[in-house]
Amino acid sequence: MDPSPTSASDAAAGHMIAMLTAQSKLLYQLNRYTSERVSARKANIAKTIREICKIVTDVLKEVEVQEPRFISSLVETETGRYEGLEVISPNEFEVVLFLNQMGVFNFVDDGSVPGCAVLKLSDGRKRSMSLWVEFITASGYLSARKIRSRFQTLVAQAVDKCKYRDIVKMIPDTTEVKLRIRERYVVLITPAFKCSGIWPRSAAHWPMPHIPWPVPALVAEVKTEGFNLLSKESPGAPGKQASAEGDAWVLSFRDAENKLLLGGSRRKCLSILKSLRDKHLDLPGQPVKNYHLKTLLLYECEKHPREIDWDETCLGDRINGILLQLISCLQNRRCPHYFLHGLDLFSSKPHNALDQAAKQTWRIAREILTNPRSLEKL
Repeated sequence: MDPSPTSASDAAAGHMIAMLTAQSKLLYQLNRYTSERVSARKANIAKTIREICKIVTDVLKEVEVQEPRFISSLVETETGRYEGLEVISPNEFEVVLFLNQMGVFNFVDDGSVPGCAVLKLSDGRKRSMSLWVEFITASGYLSARKIRSRFQTLVAQAVDKCKYRDIVKMIPDTTEVKLRIRERYVVLITPAFKCSGIWPRSAAHWPMPHIPWPVPALVAEVKTEGFNLLSKESPGAPGKQASAEGDAWVLSFRDAENKLLLGGSRRKCLSILKSLRDKHLDLPGQPVKNYHLKTLLLYECEKHPREIDWDETCLGDRINGILLQLISCLQNRRCPHYFLHGLDLFSSKPHNALDQAAKQTWRIAREILTNPRSLEKL
């Protein structure tokens, strides 16, 4: 006998209620996880930041005395956050030092070094007008490596002179400027230029024309904000710097990414993922970093373009979606940069580390999908 329309609709309603109950149980557990684990993580990191910024500020003041062109841009805002500081992990931080006077250089983004661009003198006659004249190559490029090398020497001298010299050391065997503080924290200090009001050619495909997120007004805001050029090892091949790569600057879209993640529960989603990563995916070879999670969150925003999809009630679905995306990327050994699709964020990661991370991510995803209460133990 065919089921009556009433019993079919009752069954559908029952299924809907079961789904909503499961969703609300998961939301309850996620909120609890946020108030306990995520808040504790943030408080610990905030305490660490205050300590390391005191030390880094002291070192950078000493650098500025020796070389006034390197002026510290690390400032504490009224809300207690530090402008120019990024948390890579609870023990690893990056301080971006913005340099002045990029004026006489043209930004050239021809894609020859993935994820990078070069700064070329707009006119050979302007060489002597540049604040950075001794770092310009014979071909007229402002060399990121030469600036970093000079900065590294200055920081090494400043570390020896500063009042914290007993607890801060330069990390050797790298072209980057890295400090180890109290044998526990690593701080990368990166010279950089801010590029506002222009947008790189290698990111010209963004936003995708057929995707309704982000809305045009937000796209315009993001593009006006621009991007940064960082003097650090090229993301495609750290440690293996050809001369063209050494002179090139790494593109960074940190401010643009942060602007895109405002609104709804996007930031909360990222905070939960970071806490899960610190506890379960901090594996040898560092296959999964916070930046990979941030990248996949941006792709998830494109997949779910409506603001209602980022309501708190959908938080569990979004987290599961991102964890499943992460498993797929780890198994395929490829994670494209959100703005620069030609740049693979997994290119330098050991394959066995990616495989290990895929298994571990699957374990976390399965736990959350099958038993929301597992978050109490995760």
